[in-house]
Amino acid sequence: MSHKVLHVCLSSGWGGLEMYPSRIIPELARQGWQGHGLALAGSRVAESLRDAGIEPLTVASRRQALFAVTRILRYLKRHDIRVVHCHKSSDLRLAALLKTLRPGLRLFFTDHMGVTRPKKDPYHRWAYGKLTRLFSISEATYERNLGAFPLPPERIRRLYLGIDPAPYAPRLDQAEREALRQELGIPHEAVAIGLPGRLTPGKGQDLWLRALGELRDRRPEVRFHGVLIGGTRADDGADEAYVKALEQRVAALGLASLVTFAGFRCDLPRVFEALEIVCIPSRNEAFGLTVIEAMAAGKAVIGTDSGAIPELLEGSNGRLAALDDAGSWAIAMAELATDDTLRERLGASARQRVLTEFSLAAHVAALIAEYEDRSG
Repeated sequence: MSHKVLHVCLSSGWGGLEMYPSRIIPELARQGWQGHGLALAGSRVAESLRDAGIEPLTVASRRQALFAVTRILRYLKRHDIRVVHCHKSSDLRLAALLKTLRPGLRLFFTDHMGVTRPKKDPYHRWAYGKLTRLFSISEATYERNLGAFPLPPERIRRLYLGIDPAPYAPRLDQAEREALRQELGIPHEAVAIGLPGRLTPGKGQDLWLRALGELRDRRPEVRFHGVLIGGTRADDGADEAYVKALEQRVAALGLASLVTFAGFRCDLPRVFEALEIVCIPSRNEAFGLTVIEAMAAGKAVIGTDSGAIPELLEGSNGRLAALDDAGSWAIAMAELATDDTLRERLGASARQRVLTEFSLAAHVAALIAEYEDRSG
């Protein structure tokens, strides 16, 4: 068969979903598959695909993509591409049309976001009915997807995401680490508690700030500094009104000297080295890519006890705190902030779990097996 796949992501945003195609295309190449991309012209997705070494096919808008079907079909034929993989539900209209016009295509869709309502009306039955496979990225989303999508169970698979753990291994010497901590505003000997992720309400930064306030009030002897990692502008995927609200919350809680807004960082693996604790207070993660990134860095991680995060964090490699309960988070932070040995043990266990269960190589191998599976 043709070992080529077209990844379709017509999104103007920038987050884990949009990063996925460029993350896996190099690993696809290492395992013998040639990746292609379809993206919006001028988007971060298109830029990331170029950075990954491929020149994407582009369209001006999602609507324009529907008028470009003939051009896209010619592209598929010219490059002998027989597998198409979509990442946004809004792109399925285009993909289903391509499948209708070229029935031999194998069509895949990854539900990165986690469906929140049934999709069984006539349009969705037509669009999702064209799929060869639908991938759920956690057990939590898999269980919801079984009832929400108009597909038989055998066409829905649970496929955990993965990362390349190598970049997350520590590289900084002591002097370099101290210099980075100073750049991030972390005082000497303070326990650095970080929260990486898009600055949007669902990621839980407001809860984290309230928990830091409680930690300060309940345990004044604990020296800590919070580091909020994520772009503050809309083109970085942030909700700018929410960012302003977070800044106001910091001031209202009297945390201005205890919290740094680090902004968008392209060196996240190195930033992890400057931290002792990583918090992921997301409301309902479909998977939790940032969780396994922090785990790969050997960090002690606190995550929300909802969504897919409990699947990633077990008692031996992290801690869970209650959704919307700042006190629960403050207690977990205090436990880890005051026990160096516990942090080291949890971090080592967490990294080992990523190496054995959440590597990018294993994810792509499983993905290719689905691309090549002709049983269904």
